[in-house]
Amino acid sequence: MNRLLRFLLPVFVIFLGAFVTFNAVYAQEITIAIGSEPTTLDPQLREDGGERAVNDNVYETLMARTHEGTLVPGLAAAPPKLISPTVWEVRLRPGIKFHDGSPFNADAVVFSVKRIIDPKFNSEQISFFASIKDARKVDNLRARIITDGPDPILPSRLYWMKIVPPGYANDPKFAEAPKGTGPYKFVSWKRGVSITLERNEDYWGPKPQIKKVHYRFIGEPGTRLAGLMAGEFDLITNLLPEFTKRVPKAVHILGLEHPIIILNADGGPTKDVRVRQALNYAVDKQALAEGLFEGFAQVAQGQLLSPSFFGFNKDVGPYPYDPDKARALLKEAGALGVSVEIIGTAGRWLKDRELVEAVAAYWEQAGVKPKVRIFEFNEYLNRLFDRKTRADAIFVVSSNELLDADKSFSAYYRAGGIGSSNSDQELADLINRARTETNVEKRAAMYHKAVKTAYDRAYFVWLLNIEDIYGLSKRLDWKGRVDAKMLVSEMRVVQ
Repeated sequence: MNRLLRFLLPVFVIFLGAFVTFNAVYAQEITIAIGSEPTTLDPQLREDGGERAVNDNVYETLMARTHEGTLVPGLAAAPPKLISPTVWEVRLRPGIKFHDGSPFNADAVVFSVKRIIDPKFNSEQISFFASIKDARKVDNLRARIITDGPDPILPSRLYWMKIVPPGYANDPKFAEAPKGTGPYKFVSWKRGVSITLERNEDYWGPKPQIKKVHYRFIGEPGTRLAGLMAGEFDLITNLLPEFTKRVPKAVHILGLEHPIIILNADGGPTKDVRVRQALNYAVDKQALAEGLFEGFAQVAQGQLLSPSFFGFNKDVGPYPYDPDKARALLKEAGALGVSVEIIGTAGRWLKDRELVEAVAAYWEQAGVKPKVRIFEFNEYLNRLFDRKTRADAIFVVSSNELLDADKSFSAYYRAGGIGSSNSDQELADLINRARTETNVEKRAAMYHKAVKTAYDRAYFVWLLNIEDIYGLSKRLDWKGRVDAKMLVSEMRVVQ
């Protein structure tokens, strides 16, 4: 017996060591399931949440935010300093390198600014940077950002602009194999399947705990849920509200996302303001919040802003649910029975398809004939940002990480905005003036007027402000962020 034990003990020790080693390695890897595959990994080109989910860990910005939303320096050594009404100077952290070994410096900042604001580049993110007109190098660690007028929220804009390496950005592989300054480096992209990142061992900041992260593209919420329950995924996005009590862990936080329907005010049946107003009265937003989202959402207050955003107009509320008034307006406009095309996508946002179909059902009850068209995300983006041909109605979930009216209004309210469907020059001029107004009270009053103008003219169907809901495995520790960024460096694996 003793002889047998002496033989088995070393074997057991070897097995135990191998088991511990396996689990230690396993503990350093996680898998995240997101709703859509990135359309590109160029961090400055598209307005694509799938791209951001990956690149927020690869690239960095001059300013950053804590998980509660407080603005803090990122690649900048300190907050930007205003040296004239239209010039901000940014001092940079020294000794930082991109993943390709090239230096992060003022040249990289100037290049990144000029690239993203270049009209020929045609960035879908331009509404974040509408006031910026140029950038100049002062010395290796100082750059200046020039605006087309006073811009009181320039520091917030620099929280969104990812800094790219000037040399590599011109490489044909740039959009499919990113190289930033961030805590994670790109490893591989298996089209249609996954993207893998690994920890940047030379990262300039605190070293993350997790060594490797795999992103899987799973459009169907039920499939994401099944994968989480089976232990295949450690984090899933857009967890269905009805399953928050069934998953190992659930994290939810009132986020920045506002589902809306953009209505075409320039053509088709929705050109008539009475039709647009009717489509607002026709939808029971409270029923959507309670029925579809089980209370994990709030009714939007007739504006593409949360109460915490600068510019929020507390005197404007939601269109009430009044199907009789909706039908009366449609009849008055001679629009009973007209066909209304509504475009959406599926899997990108929480219950996006269900929201589109529910809105369409309400419209049909009011007396129009909705034509729902659900597109794969890349094609959906093409239609959302197509300025030449606008659908009658386009569903989008807009988030505003600047926490200021300018971003949302420049993109969706202002005529010529990347996602707008109106040619209201009066409203556009008001928004343009508000952007450069430095008097806080005057600026707020301008946005309050813009909110009321767009509300009265019913340029949108305002729906909800939804919570971000995530499902987590037992071994993953993460509390979520108000800006919805999934920063792997903030996650921990617990045994």
